[in-house]
Amino acid sequence: MSLPGPLGTPIRRTAAVLALLAVLTVALLGVSLAQTGTGELEIPAAGAITLLRLLVLVALAVQIGELAGARLAGEGPLPRRWSVPAATTGCAASAGLLVLLAWLSGLGLGTASGLREGRLLLVTANALGLAALCAATRRPALAVAPLAVAVGAEAMRAHPEAYTPAIGVTLTVVHLTAASLWCGSLLYVLRTMRLRGGGRDVLMRYARMAAVVFAALAVTGTCSTLRRLPLDGVLTTAYGRVLLVKLALFGLTALLALTARHRMLHAADPEPPAWVELAVLGLVVLVSALLTVVPDPHWLLP
Repeated sequence: MSLPGPLGTPIRRTAAVLALLAVLTVALLGVSLAQTGTGELEIPAAGAITLLRLLVLVALAVQIGELAGARLAGEGPLPRRWSVPAATTGCAASAGLLVLLAWLSGLGLGTASGLREGRLLLVTANALGLAALCAATRRPALAVAPLAVAVGAEAMRAHPEAYTPAIGVTLTVVHLTAASLWCGSLLYVLRTMRLRGGGRDVLMRYARMAAVVFAALAVTGTCSTLRRLPLDGVLTTAYGRVLLVKLALFGLTALLALTARHRMLHAADPEPPAWVELAVLGLVVLVSALLTVVPDPHWLLP
């Protein structure tokens, strides 16, 4: 919560700058720190890739969250939509990843676009671009179809393995959709509550949806981890180390969500823990971006 009076705005700005610096630091150095002592090959341009991946994940969360949040908000004033700039940014980030792929591989842009990774990045960029156009119309729900394509392309990019790829892709589609709903919808709901000066009923409707989303995240996350990470690689691989951080943040987020729900049921203000929950969810998204960059332990361990 912001402080009253003239100090409120400077403090919020300072906090925003510090948060941005922290995000940039983790994104740029996170992969290198996680790989310390593991013997894994260094990932070229890992920091840039992480930042661009983060922008894509945030774009999906904001737009998917707004589509769901608008339904949860019910009657009353709604906050200004962020879906168009978010989807546009995600489109640019996907295009940036394609350019980076071409540069790192020493190939032309056209040749890189013909690679599996390049084709999927191209699909994601086009899908998010189309989603931005749909969001700018009077029927923003039309963006559901291109967003589904973008999520599917990201899931396929994350699972290039030759063994049971359909299972991995399906788990990631559900996991990514659920994560986007949890984070993006909470952001939209809290913005709606702030605009209306309250709205406990909106947060209650979100809490009911979040319970289902949490279960989906827990199940798909566990299944994906068991498929990709042998137990002896938890502490000896970058993937395992980053995953442990993500699990700790996920547990903290669940605790904050329960705290907000408890305060809501006992007529206390649920917004403070809900805002902290959103901040921790932002960290979860950042760590998830790191997970998409570190080496896949399946190819490193026997």
